[in-house]
Amino acid sequence: MIEHSLETMFFLKPKKVVDRIQSKGVEPMRDNDIIDYREEKEPDGRVAVTLLYVLSFFAPILAPLLIWLLLKRESDFVDFHGKQYFNFFLSYTIYSLIGSILIFVVIGFIILPIVWLLGIIFTIVAAVKSYYGEYYVIPLSIQFFKP
Repeated sequence: MIEHSLETMFFLKPKKVVDRIQSKGVEPMRDNDIIDYREEKEPDGRVAVTLLYVLSFFAPILAPLLIWLLLKRESDFVDFHGKQYFNFFLSYTIYSLIGSILIFVVIGFIILPIVWLLGIIFTIVAAVKSYYGEYYVIPLSIQFFKP
């Protein structure tokens, strides 16, 4: 009794599935209907852009530059984020230089860790947002390269 009720609750019998398909006018796939999954590529370069941000922790100039230069013509998404990364990189380099100069006035000891922490946080946020396909502009970045 229990086996029968579980079977009817969780599993459909093959005849019921066929009847349901035929009653709704759905034609089952034939053997000659081939689905080609080879052309199903990542359409917008999300993984490449995510790698651009993640690899920037290990090679801050070379890895993002290579990814951007190699893939910017294939995807507007990669081009946008490549420009955003280098806007971010140049801006935060300038902020770090200003903080380094201000160390002599003692305020640099406060500014530098804040700039570095924001740089790490915004890079991680940009990597996550780019993985989900969002066009993200990193805060406090000077727009040297227009998107």
